[in-house]
Amino acid sequence: MPTDGELFLPTMGCGTWAWGNRLLWGYNPHMDEQLQGVFNLCVGNGVTLFDTGDSYGTGKLNGRSELLLGKFARECRSPNLDNLCIATKLAAYPWRLTRKSMVAALEASSRRLGRNVDLVQMHWSTANYAPWQEWALLDGLGDAYDRGLVKGVGLSNYGPRRLRKVYRRLGDRSIPIATLQVQYSLLTAAEIDRLKIRETCQELGIQVIAYSPLTLGLLTGKYSVRGNLPGGLRRRLFKQLLPQIRPLLDTLEAIARSRNRSMSQVAINWCIAKGTIPIPGAKNMKQAQENLGALGWQLDSGEVEELEKAATRSQGKMVQNVFQTK
Repeated sequence: MPTDGELFLPTMGCGTWAWGNRLLWGYNPHMDEQLQGVFNLCVGNGVTLFDTGDSYGTGKLNGRSELLLGKFARECRSPNLDNLCIATKLAAYPWRLTRKSMVAALEASSRRLGRNVDLVQMHWSTANYAPWQEWALLDGLGDAYDRGLVKGVGLSNYGPRRLRKVYRRLGDRSIPIATLQVQYSLLTAAEIDRLKIRETCQELGIQVIAYSPLTLGLLTGKYSVRGNLPGGLRRRLFKQLLPQIRPLLDTLEAIARSRNRSMSQVAINWCIAKGTIPIPGAKNMKQAQENLGALGWQLDSGEVEELEKAATRSQGKMVQNVFQTK
């Protein structure tokens, strides 16, 4: 069992971008300084859950994000650091085939962070393409927990059927599953709710972490078909979806105006209202302050219902992560 205390999960997370971590490239010293300020601001305001992954960083799979996050934690002087919870996701690479390989991966992550990982997570399930690979990797996470290398074990992109199988396997070793990370926002909740993932997690005592709560920025209100659009593949996606999700965007805007909040703050607060821990990204101080504005208040039940009805009326839906299991 872990020897250094229980896993502490705050009610709100501010992640280092749970969708790919393009924020923490680390090539530009000025960018790193800016991200240090973002980290300090978040921690100083009580946001102490930071999520990363060993595949995040420069695109060379070298854990650059973990290196920077460890540096930010060491250089931060906030008293809230006592409650810091560092979560990382270990990738199910095709060359990771044994339980020892996962323990070794976790130890490498800890070295990059300069501290023990608090919450280790399986980055994705291999059930959709190589189910035989998965059990050894999950057993490795269990071994790390038994050896006291982590305080908690979590999963990512698991549906209820696969989740229950893993829950039973780890439960046979008296290893609880602390968290499940899924793509969850007003535009992606329909599929998650159809699968009854939140209900399953509530039944099993598992905390849901919501990644991409702003749906790649679609719910921020800053994009328009006639105005600025992101580049690359997102440009085509946004041009297709923005007209289709107009009912939801209009409702978000109306509630934001009545609350004297921003659309993104309302969208993040909705995730909190659904009992999840959202992990929005922040690459500069303005975005961090924007995210923090989602805390300290709550939507009422009528507003939550209004947003969900608007999401249902919207024709555009985001596809789920290809690794999401049933």
